[in-house]
Amino acid sequence: MNETNHSQVTEFVLLGLSTSQELQPFLFVLFSVLYLAILLGNFLIILTVTSDARLHTPMYFLLANLSFMDVCVVSFATPKMIADLLVGRKTISFQACMAQIFFVHFFAGGEMVLLVSMACDRYVAICKPLHYMTIMSRHVCIILVLIPWCVGFIHTVSQLAFTVNLPFCGPNEVDSFFCDLPLVTKLACIDTYVVSLLIVADSGFLSMSSFLLLVVSYTVILITVKNRFSASMAKARSTLTAHITVVTLFFGPCIFIYVWPFSGYSVDKVLAVFYTIITPILNPVIYTLRNKEMKAAMSKLKNWYLQPGQASTVIRNAFVLETK
Repeated sequence: MNETNHSQVTEFVLLGLSTSQELQPFLFVLFSVLYLAILLGNFLIILTVTSDARLHTPMYFLLANLSFMDVCVVSFATPKMIADLLVGRKTISFQACMAQIFFVHFFAGGEMVLLVSMACDRYVAICKPLHYMTIMSRHVCIILVLIPWCVGFIHTVSQLAFTVNLPFCGPNEVDSFFCDLPLVTKLACIDTYVVSLLIVADSGFLSMSSFLLLVVSYTVILITVKNRFSASMAKARSTLTAHITVVTLFFGPCIFIYVWPFSGYSVDKVLAVFYTIITPILNPVIYTLRNKEMKAAMSKLKNWYLQPGQASTVIRNAFVLETK
């Protein structure tokens, strides 16, 4: 195959979630509202955690990083998907398509490992409460946040290595709202069976290993909680319920798509919406509406910003003290 054929495809056509023109305005409004809610909800969590000294603990530090990761996950493709709902022909350049593949595996892979880091934090808090602050030091927390970013980067580079040099010289329609790696790979002009297996093995290994680590850790935690009866254990049980809900909603679609790659494309599109849009909006709801400390901190933050007179009084008093 000559070089001309290798570089023939310069853009891909995204078929989107639906081809129905009557449905496009409804989807545009729906996903615009969801995207705005995701940004506001997750940035509110980050602002609340950083502004309230009582929330400067390992658990909330990891939660703020999860919110930031959720913003990244929802932003790699959703803005373009929303904009594409207003046009008839949805195209994306080859370079932008490769960028979407890079970022989806970077952020999604990183979030999988970050959820494992959060499970480690809960394991130490519940199973070794007397040593919690010693084990979960600031240095350890930073490492637990850096590891997901490093793993996500290594994972996405390994995935792109299978794809970026493939020859694309004919079909260019991707039956999704973003450049999903298994779908793009099938458009190559060569037999990609082996490449597809490597992609599934790579993503499947990360998904399943992270999921199994979470299952083991939460099993140990649940056994510990079951054998103890106290108010703190009741609070821990509530926190665990929230964590397990997030893990199920995030890992379920990912495992189904990449570990079970022979499902229908229409099913894959629905599942892709789950881990790129639905899960990031559920995280703020699950972690805030069930958490009294977060609700109290948000109420305090709301009172601070909605009462400018109070803020100006504090600033004026601070200025007076400074000048004395």
